[in-house]
This record gives sequence, structure tokens and C-alpha cells, in this order.
Amino acid sequence: MTACFTTQVIGKHQAVFEVCTGCGFLRAHEPYWLHEAYSRAIAVADTGLVMRNVSLACKFASALYWAMGERGNGRYLDAAGGYGMLVRLMRDFGFDFFWADKYCDNLLAAGFEFDASKGKCQAVTAVEVIEHLTDPGAFIEETLANTGAESFLFTTELYEGLPPQPGAWWYYSFATGQHIGFFQRRTLDVLAAKLGLRFASANGVHIFSKKPINHLLLYAVTNRWIAPASAWCVRWLLGTKTIIDHETMLKRIG
Repeated sequence: MTACFTTQVIGKHQAVFEVCTGCGFLRAHEPYWLHEAYSRAIAVADTGLVMRNVSLACKFASALYWAMGERGNGRYLDAAGGYGMLVRLMRDFGFDFFWADKYCDNLLAAGFEFDASKGKCQAVTAVEVIEHLTDPGAFIEETLANTGAESFLFTTELYEGLPPQPGAWWYYSFATGQHIGFFQRRTLDVLAAKLGLRFASANGVHIFSKKPINHLLLYAVTNRWIAPASAWCVRWLLGTKTIIDHETMLKRIG
């Protein structure tokens, strides 16, 4: 790692960022401020949370069904699932999704918490997670091992060329102090190879998988204009879990 720049995070902490000249991984060196950054699990500045989940639910449903051959059989996990919004949306699209998050309350998918004792998962999603981690590779490897999943679908913004200077890229989010790792496409290529997984990426959706991925279909069905219609087609083919889940929860509380 080579020192890249120094900047201020959370308005008061000096942070040194360093970059790997081999793969382009950019990270905060020893982010000692994280306990303060996570006084709230989800930053109040994350105003894109709702729209992001709605958009990504369409893309994930389309990617899983069309590009990866998933037909809704088995279980799926949204790791670090926040308030549970993505889990609820994916269940509405017909996938048997469950929630897990060590640091956040499950507000929108209560009753569908992940339990490893009930069997393995087909795939895991992680939305805006890996840029928060001190060791993203270990997190992905551990998550796949604990769930038995063959695929890991995730999102994170990528940069190209030299690391953007402070103030030149909104995704740094230095004011919150929660984003501590940043990636290029070649970073993800290297990481996938280290984990022994295939890598595919299109329209903001990144996938590590043991299974083959149809790259052309992935690119097509995650297009911002195609994904919503595609996902509703998946919902029709699989059958939504909205009413079934409603009845299940009524029985539990009754």
C-alpha cells in the first residue's frame, strides 16, 4: 500500500488513505473513528436508501432469475440487511429472502430473520456493505461459508484511474466516516480470483459466484429501463410472497 492523501473525517479526525498500486484498492489506514461513525447504524445522510432498495430489488430479481438461472427454489440472505427493506421487496418478487444484521433493527421484514440451522442459502446479497469493511475479502468468504451459498451479489461504487482527490468524489462520504474502502473493477477481479470465484458486473450489480453467469443477459436485465418490467415478470412467474407472508405473520401474532 502507498500513501495517497490525508483528509478529515467526521469533521475532526485526520485520516490517511492508502492505495494498492497492483489492484487499485483504496482504503483508510487504521480507521480508529469507526465507533463514533456508527453511533447510528445507518447514516442520516443516506437519503438514497429507499430509492436504491427499490431499484436494486428489480435488478437483483432479474439477475437471479434470468442471468443466474435461479428459480426461487431454496433460501436467500440479505447480509447486513439494514431495516429489512430489500428482504421485503425480494419476498414480494417471489424469492424466499431472509435478513441478518448485527448492528441494525429489522423493521420491515420482522419474522424473516436468517437461521443457519434451517439449511443453506442459494445466494447472498450485500447492498452498500463492502466499502464499510476493514477486510472485505474475509467478510465475503465467511458469509459464503456460513450460509453455504454459491453466489454473492453486491453493490459498491467503483472509481477509474487514479484515486479521486478529497472533494472530487461524493462516494467518499467523509462527513459520516463510514466508508473506508474503495474499489476499481480490477480490484474486484483480483478479489474474485483470490476467492476462487467467477466475477461479473453490470449496471452497478457485482457478482462473485461458483456458478456460470450469463454476462449478456446480466447486462440486459439490469438495465435501469428494463429491470422494473423484468422483475415484475419474475414476480408473475414465481408468485409473490406478500399475501402468504401476511397470513403467516397473522398466525404468529394470533
